[in-house]
Amino acid sequence: MSLNLEEKKAVVAEVAGQVANAKSIILAEYRGMEVSDMTVLRAKARASGVYFRVLKNTLVRRAVTDTPFSMLSDHMIGPLVYGISDDPVAAAKVLHEFSKQNDKLIIKGGAMANYVMSAKEVANLASMPSRDELIAQLMGTMQAPVAKFVQTLNEVPAKFVRGVAAVRDQKQATV
Repeated sequence: MSLNLEEKKAVVAEVAGQVANAKSIILAEYRGMEVSDMTVLRAKARASGVYFRVLKNTLVRRAVTDTPFSMLSDHMIGPLVYGISDDPVAAAKVLHEFSKQNDKLIIKGGAMANYVMSAKEVANLASMPSRDELIAQLMGTMQAPVAKFVQTLNEVPAKFVRGVAAVRDQKQATV
């Protein structure tokens, strides 16, 4: 079913709004995928905070015009699904993981601001930890010295108590 001019303008405005906040856009060909598989993929994308839609390439080309993603227009060929995310890794991770399970989803490429990525680069990006995982690793690294310091401070009185207990046990054994 074809969209009228007002509906097309609304779609372009919606996509342009998503692109304005995006850190990455991933393109994948979905030719031959079953509807049930696409529904599962949509749910995974939604859970990861990824804007995920099947869109007409001409409408997306209009939406990315005059944005850092405008170089991606040359790669918008064929039936594509678009994953747009404000987390640079999230869209790549969702689509890459799903493409491993479903051979009908083929990642064609992607882009980060002013940089177009090949399918291999998208796979490399997907293997990186997400922002939340990196923050968790950083917090663990920052917490480790403090935890070790507290453990060391706690060891001094514990060692003293163990020494006093050993002396007590020794005195009781001699009595």
